[in-house]
Amino acid sequence: MFEPTSFPKENIKVLLLENISSKAKETFEKAGYSNVEILKTALNEEELIEKLKDVRILGIRSKTTLTKKVFENAPKLMAVGCFCIGTNQVDLKAAALKGIAVFNSPFSNTRSVAELIIASCIMLIRKIPYKSSEAHKGNWLKDNIDAYEIRGKKIGIIGYGHIGSQVSIMAEALGMQVFYYDVDLKLPLGNAHALESIEEIITKCDFITLHVPATPETNNLFSKEMLSKFKKGKYLLNLSRGNVVDIDALAEAIKNEKISGAAIDVFPVEPKNKTEKFISPLQNLKNVILTPHIGGSTEEAQWNIGIDVASKLIKFTATGATIGSHAIPELSLPISKNTHRILHIHNNVPGVISTINKHISDLDINILGQFLKTDQTIGYVVLDIPKESSQEVFETLDKIPNTIKTRLLF
Repeated sequence: MFEPTSFPKENIKVLLLENISSKAKETFEKAGYSNVEILKTALNEEELIEKLKDVRILGIRSKTTLTKKVFENAPKLMAVGCFCIGTNQVDLKAAALKGIAVFNSPFSNTRSVAELIIASCIMLIRKIPYKSSEAHKGNWLKDNIDAYEIRGKKIGIIGYGHIGSQVSIMAEALGMQVFYYDVDLKLPLGNAHALESIEEIITKCDFITLHVPATPETNNLFSKEMLSKFKKGKYLLNLSRGNVVDIDALAEAIKNEKISGAAIDVFPVEPKNKTEKFISPLQNLKNVILTPHIGGSTEEAQWNIGIDVASKLIKFTATGATIGSHAIPELSLPISKNTHRILHIHNNVPGVISTINKHISDLDINILGQFLKTDQTIGYVVLDIPKESSQEVFETLDKIPNTIKTRLLF
């Protein structure tokens, strides 16, 4: 274990917002980070600026927005952990230009989402949403009309990534026939079959489940035109992104019995908190399951996210490793014994690396290890230097033009 020379762990203040899982705090404390503060709520821009004056590691979920102004007023901040799937709430460009690494946990809720997909398929094909609603009203609809098993039915997965492939495995285990479509070539798991288009998925399958990212290409991917290709007996499930499906067109298709049911967990516009009213054209429609963006909201998923993101933040703080970062270029770094490590984050312009090497050469100091990764705007170089020379090198590199941030680790 290497003791940091720049920041003793007890002096690294960690702030976790939005009731992040206690597993995150436990992970930090197990690694020796004792200065951890937890708040149950999100903070607005001004509150963040006030709170971040002495914070080095910040943990957030989806309700906290990190703007350029926030980053410009967080002088000690080294890293941000998004304890959730996405990073849309963070100005990644502003973070990069301040040398702040941003991590998230894109795959920790895979099982939770997949289980809800399978459960929704069973509920829809058994007409449970409608029958449950009627039972609450006192109506006893005990019959088998249009109620089926999912065994032998065909499920079409659009987007065969981590979640889509997990759905594939679970669906096949329950006796379903699995088909999928992805814009990239993906090898099938089990007996799944790749199809060549979304239209082919719709034509062939009973259930169509969406697992695609929010991009310009997927915006309203399931438009009125695409939904017109459905017919009675088919079901649509969207637990991916709210802008993928034209909700008004879907509501119309369900009313006209072009689609036999739907399970929707994400929406184009969602309430910002529990007090804001949720409104959707899909409300009060027969055989429609509406859930409040809870696909990944299980205790197990939150535990996994807490451990995963905290571990990435710790590794970055302790070693400079940036695997999984969305702001600083990714580097996986070995530990070099009997050296001190210097991190240098800079604007990616010609000549910076040659300047770094020249300055160190002029000091007559040998570089024992050098690692470099760049993207279009940011360069990240990690240097392992003899211990006796590290302070001199650190002070020299910190003055180089286009330097964003320099840190001396161990």
